Amino acid sequence: MSHDPTPDPEVSPPDQTSLHDDSDAAPVKAQSPRRHRMRLLLGIAVAILVFDLVTKIAAVAFIQPGSPIWLIGDVVSLRLVRNPGAAFSMATSMTWLLTIVAIAVVIGVVKIGRTLQSSWWAWGLGLILGGALGNLVDRFFRSPGVMRGHVVDFVSVGWWPVFNVADSAIVCGAVLLVALTLFGVEPEGKKKDDQEEPAQGKTAQSESAHGESKQGEPREGESQ
Repeated sequence: MSHDPTPDPEVSPPDQTSLHDDSDAAPVKAQSPRRHRMRLLLGIAVAILVFDLVTKIAAVAFIQPGSPIWLIGDVVSLRLVRNPGAAFSMATSMTWLLTIVAIAVVIGVVKIGRTLQSSWWAWGLGLILGGALGNLVDRFFRSPGVMRGHVVDFVSVGWWPVFNVADSAIVCGAVLLVALTLFGVEPEGKKKDDQEEPAQGKTAQSESAHGESKQGEPREGESQ
């Protein structure tokens, strides 16, 4: 007597929705650190910009031209200077060109910031962005005119040229980025050594597999 075989339970196909969700989760996770770093960069830039504007307004209001306010002996003082040049009174005859360069720096920093995964790089670029924006405000809204405005400087330390908060932020940010580059810290948050090790491991594995395949091949003259 024959018996009908027990039908196999139906195998449900894999949930396409879950597979789709898993595939979409990876880009979202990758974008999350970038968004966080971009917010950090912009937050630092806004803080520097506000601090720079407030200190410049106070300097113009309370410091008389030609009458410095001495803070520490005859070394540190506050003195009002209108600077047509770059940071620390450099390139004073190229105001319009410096304005264009500052605009390019702002655009470049924002573009790089969208791909950042390193908090340290976000700090460095945020300092540079805030300083560049602070001096750009003076270039556009102070006399003698748009893109030719003179930057307000008011901090004097010894023989060093008079500077402001924006100048200090730009220099500190640049120094930080140079240090990160020297130590091999990439904007993606990894060190160069960490990036080279996986590549070397893959090369070693491929060479090992190639050598094993050669050992498995029969040598010339041997019987099959």
